[in-house]
Amino acid sequence: MSSETPSKTAKLTIGDTTIELPVLEGSEGEIAIDIRNLRNQTGAITYDPGFGNTGSCLSNITYLDGEKGILRYAGYPIEQLAEQSNFLEVSWLLIHQSLPTKQELAEFHREITYHTMVHEDLKRFFGSMPKTGHPMAICAATVGALSTFYQDVKYDDPEDQRWEAAVRLLAKMPTIAAYSYKHSKGQPFMYPQNDLSYPENIMHLMFATPCEPYEPDPVIARALDLLLILHADHEQNCSTSTVRTVGSSQANLFASVSAGISALWGPLHGGANQKVIEMLISIRDGDRSAKDFMNLAKDKSSGVRLMGFGHRVYKNYDPRARILKKSCDEVLARMGTKNPLLEIAKELEEIALNDEYFIERKLYPNVDFYSGIIYQALGIPIDMFTVFFALGRMPGWIAQWLEFHRDADARIMRPRQVYTGERERNYVPVDKR
Repeated sequence: MSSETPSKTAKLTIGDTTIELPVLEGSEGEIAIDIRNLRNQTGAITYDPGFGNTGSCLSNITYLDGEKGILRYAGYPIEQLAEQSNFLEVSWLLIHQSLPTKQELAEFHREITYHTMVHEDLKRFFGSMPKTGHPMAICAATVGALSTFYQDVKYDDPEDQRWEAAVRLLAKMPTIAAYSYKHSKGQPFMYPQNDLSYPENIMHLMFATPCEPYEPDPVIARALDLLLILHADHEQNCSTSTVRTVGSSQANLFASVSAGISALWGPLHGGANQKVIEMLISIRDGDRSAKDFMNLAKDKSSGVRLMGFGHRVYKNYDPRARILKKSCDEVLARMGTKNPLLEIAKELEEIALNDEYFIERKLYPNVDFYSGIIYQALGIPIDMFTVFFALGRMPGWIAQWLEFHRDADARIMRPRQVYTGERERNYVPVDKR
């Protein structure tokens, strides 16, 4: 697709003025009206709170169709990648929009493995943070601080230097995430182990201690790898748009991703899986059934909110939730445990899928609904759920930042507004008011 050769035009009439606007068509048939010259030609702007109908870029990275429940990374269905691929291969795919050769993948593994350690001075940075501080705040601050350790990283670096910064960030993020947890517990930091896979190393950094050997469970490692794959990218969501927006000012990769982590922290975005677990716990520990809870959720005056259902984009079953629902059963079965929260979650889902109230509003389970249950089963603390979301989203953020960097049409993000305040008035001295 090219923004320079539109095949169609759209006509817009404002008063007595009619203009033609180019119409762009994506590779999957998406239609967009190019309004870049709208203000110059008419003096008008568009009004679109939340940018739900506004395309900010042309992208080759991720395609999703919310009406049909489709998610593809660079053309590859998420179902195939979840079953056959691994997180580092998916990371390469997102960054390059092609699957790596065997040699490329081996070299990528080697690069990631040998960049996992953080500077010893950076380890002391954690000591300046309160142990009660939320891990997402600590991770955002630490990733931003990487800019001070790698001051040679610039927005306009050559391609090979941008790649080196991307590898460093992808490699060091598990170490930073785990150290935020270790700091909160007052436990010693563990060094990465080069003989472990990416997800195994995350578990080692999180749960190993110097007192005894730690052997990562392959079942847990695979489940974690799956979660990372499903979170790896999701088009122009809040945090990804934040990374692109900050990068549009020519801020470096570390600063841009630090801002993305802060955006992901919000309960309406990455923090939603934590809210799901808290909701399920409240049902388990309360004196009401799942059916009673759903009835309250339908009553707007009750103050009860159903978490993990519905999505800004998906108006069908989130394909990631379908994969995680199956994984929940497999992980818990292999670990030989039963989770009452999973049973409550399934009951809530069954009610929602058969209740006209939820069907009419297209409130289907989303990725947050089941991810928290798996994280909990893997032993991940609740306040670390969003940190693990950030771990998974890292290659998507990097890929989006790099793509924006290469885009000839990219400009600094600067939305317009419709001013509704007071019209011009004269200043009145304080003694005359």
